[in-house]
Amino acid sequence: MIQRIQTVYLAVVIILLTIVTLGSELFSFVNETTRFTFSSYGILKYDLVSGKLIGQQTFPFYLGTIALILLSFITLMSYKNVKRQFKLGRSVFGIYFLMLLTIIILSYFGDKLLDEETASRELGLGFLLFVVGFPFTFLANTGIKRDKKLLDSLDRLR
Repeated sequence: MIQRIQTVYLAVVIILLTIVTLGSELFSFVNETTRFTFSSYGILKYDLVSGKLIGQQTFPFYLGTIALILLSFITLMSYKNVKRQFKLGRSVFGIYFLMLLTIIILSYFGDKLLDEETASRELGLGFLLFVVGFPFTFLANTGIKRDKKLLDSLDRLR
């Protein structure tokens, strides 16, 4: 299990998603008086003058990241059944792509949803970590596909 490269890639994905789930900031919108911070738990509204929390909206994005972490872990642990691992790896890639697309759309149109005119958008560490984890799911699927091809060729030789 450890000697296979997809194990390393899936472990990196799990670590990056765990950091994102622990509440790191994905992006924020800043106008003259307030700052809206979006994390995996929701949107926090801060006053720029006093630095105090004004309001909070919950957004259950953390449920999706936790589900993605668990699905990646199940994919990692199903190394004995390569066909199942390949199917799970494709589903991890698809769900990750949909979540990444959702984050990008929210970061672009999020100020319109808040009905606030913002002066600037700032991307946070969580956004960067979430984007960096996506190619690792693709590389893990490539490794799983390579193992599946190798096992199929060995079965033909028998």
